[in-house]
Amino acid sequence: MRKFVPLYALALLASVLAVAGLAGWGQALYPASAGPGVLPPAAAAPAADLAGRLHQPLTLLLLQMIVVIVAARLLGRLFRRIGQPAVIGEIFAGILLGPSLLGLLWPQALAFLFPPTALAPLQLLSQIGVLLFMFAVGLEVDLGELRRQARSALLISHASMVLPFLLGMGLALAAYPLLATPGVPFHAFALFLGIAMSITAFPVLARILEERRMVHTPVGRLALACAAIGDASAWCLLAVVVALAHASGLGAAGLSTALALLFVLGLHLLVKPLLQRLFGATLAADRGGTSGLALALVLLLACSAFTEAIGIHALFGAFLAGTAMPAGAAFRAPLRERLNGFSAVGLLPLFFALTGLRTQIGLLQGAQDWLLCGLIVVVAVAGKLGGTLLAARLTGSAWREAFTLGALMNTRGLVELIVLNVGYDLGILSARVFTMLVIMALLTTCITGPLLSLAQRRRGALAGTEVVSGQ
Repeated sequence: MRKFVPLYALALLASVLAVAGLAGWGQALYPASAGPGVLPPAAAAPAADLAGRLHQPLTLLLLQMIVVIVAARLLGRLFRRIGQPAVIGEIFAGILLGPSLLGLLWPQALAFLFPPTALAPLQLLSQIGVLLFMFAVGLEVDLGELRRQARSALLISHASMVLPFLLGMGLALAAYPLLATPGVPFHAFALFLGIAMSITAFPVLARILEERRMVHTPVGRLALACAAIGDASAWCLLAVVVALAHASGLGAAGLSTALALLFVLGLHLLVKPLLQRLFGATLAADRGGTSGLALALVLLLACSAFTEAIGIHALFGAFLAGTAMPAGAAFRAPLRERLNGFSAVGLLPLFFALTGLRTQIGLLQGAQDWLLCGLIVVVAVAGKLGGTLLAARLTGSAWREAFTLGALMNTRGLVELIVLNVGYDLGILSARVFTMLVIMALLTTCITGPLLSLAQRRRGALAGTEVVSGQ
């Protein structure tokens, strides 16, 4: 050790002298290359002050990510402690970072962290996170389970969509003059309001069932099947509405819809069997490793790019790509875990933050706006809960199971926010109606837990009555 230190210092000094000598020799050989203005000012020196350096695009994006991820994790843990899914807390974190709270209490911080001119990188990253999330949702769809419960699940799922959809369109008749953006046709506004009322958040529902240990119960399995069918149907319907909104006429919309149908058929009749035949055994042995991850990302990006190119949103392609991956829990489960771990922690909170920046509760002013917001919530709950309950009763479920199923199908959460942001980006939803629908999505998801607890207490009370009667 005693010999090493002086030898290292000598070698380091020799290296510095050699570099200086070579630089001086080169400068003497090529003196014409010296002079001012060789490098552009931005590359020659950083911004003069700390605030300027913090507002460099990359630095600002990193700061935004740090703030959003920390806030999402803290609020997620808080909401989990009070019996709500963590994702609801993460959504609330996004809203609190927007103009509804941070902009109200500390507008300078909001302007510094989220200036409107610097939101493009954040939006792109959040869109990647949503694509990964929708792909993971597609991976969770068990087509075999859907086939086993096809008859009852299909009826309940579509009944839980049709009634709130019709109620939403009926509400649009009265709300269109008050809430619609000028220039937006009635059919686009009404269809989007109907979709917003009829959505069920399959991933949030699955988390609630897992936390309450209901996944393997008959009502839990039926709820998952209904939600999967409902999500698939809702995304197909949303694709048609987006095509109508993007297209210049019915002919262009029909072409986009026809291309989307051909894409779905080709993906499931040709691509999926081919992937299963060529890569099924290899990918199962890989257990979601690098080979499976590479295949998943390529298929995800290709399907998303195709659906975006034909006028259907990229989210539709991401969801379908997940359903087309080779079957088998040995491959899908590790892949879903890896993708969810990255997107749920690092990227989806960015989407919540953008949603929060668009949610301006201060836009709801006066009794009329709050009455309309309350009416939207009532219509959403009555349509979803009532439609599911009646359909479940018709298929033979008892009242308690039917009510439990209706409470579960009333869960909206993240999937609803994705749909609302699509409508906002298309210009169909104004900032005011967007805020009302975000409030509806949060409230309807938050009441799922209390409704389930009510059904379970009712079951316990009935069981106690039967025991007393038996004694």
